[in-house]
Amino acid sequence: MDRKIRSAHIGMQFGMSHIEGAMAFGAEIAAICDCDRKNLDAAGERYGIGPEKRFTDWREIAAMDDVDVVTVAVPDQFHRELTCGLLRAGKHVLCEKPLALTREDCAAIVEAADESGKQCMVGQICRFTPSFEMAKRLIDDGRIGEVYFAESEYAHDYMYLVDTWRADPLRHGVIGGGCHAVDLLRWLVSDPREVFAYGMHKLLPTVAYDDATIAVLKFGENVAGKIFVSTGCKRDYTMRTLIYGTKGTIICDNTSPTLTLFTAGEDGMAHEPEILDVEVNNHNAAKEFAVFADAIRSGRPVETDAREGAKTVAVCRAIVESSETGVPVAPNYAF
Repeated sequence: MDRKIRSAHIGMQFGMSHIEGAMAFGAEIAAICDCDRKNLDAAGERYGIGPEKRFTDWREIAAMDDVDVVTVAVPDQFHRELTCGLLRAGKHVLCEKPLALTREDCAAIVEAADESGKQCMVGQICRFTPSFEMAKRLIDDGRIGEVYFAESEYAHDYMYLVDTWRADPLRHGVIGGGCHAVDLLRWLVSDPREVFAYGMHKLLPTVAYDDATIAVLKFGENVAGKIFVSTGCKRDYTMRTLIYGTKGTIICDNTSPTLTLFTAGEDGMAHEPEILDVEVNNHNAAKEFAVFADAIRSGRPVETDAREGAKTVAVCRAIVESSETGVPVAPNYAF
């Protein structure tokens, strides 16, 4: 594909970062879509996208012959309908996280991607966050030895969002937001074999699901982890993450300009920590789009494809099941 990639973008309340990511890459914006005309026109005016490229029905974009890739940033409950429809219409799709809220919907999207032959990327944005990218490089380079424990948290106060689509009982906080922390540990460590979780409900009385959950994960022999999700916490948004290895420790998050690295000397004692500067960019949509566009042009599969997104949802659902039943649960990765 030598010409410019032509992109369309659905969902203007949360999808404007995808427009910016596509523009930063140099893509041609072929269309934008939102069922709310006010949101649609506001985005069109902001980015100089003319009225002839604004649509209120996503099916009109599916019917366009000259669109290469579509980003889907609508409420999670509609991911299956739009993503499957667009894939089967011959479009490459970048779907926001989580891929879907249920195992059945995830499986349907995986099937649609397989049958269509088109690429489906899931917006697991933590994999493009500079501090977490640096942590991944440090781990892969052996700077902290073998990882034996890792933890991450998704702390985000939803108090002002409780009357929105986020209050849907299917959109448990672990799945809707905690999927960030789950996917991050899957990427940094490996797929957990088993999870055990406790849930608490003290902060968001108008939603049906627990507003705080803690999960212990078993990755393998002598490798464990922890996920903490709070959607009612009284603090600034953060995804504080720690990775402990046999030769060092990494402390980082997605909102701070530094990463802390401890390493050990020959005597096994920890040195003074290194404070490493990192860019603060907790929604690096420009790199996300660039990676997807490169995969489309090269024909190489994208790393965060539909199956990878489905596996993250499988762990999230296992955590919710464990918190509800009080027993350990093994995630089912068969998609």
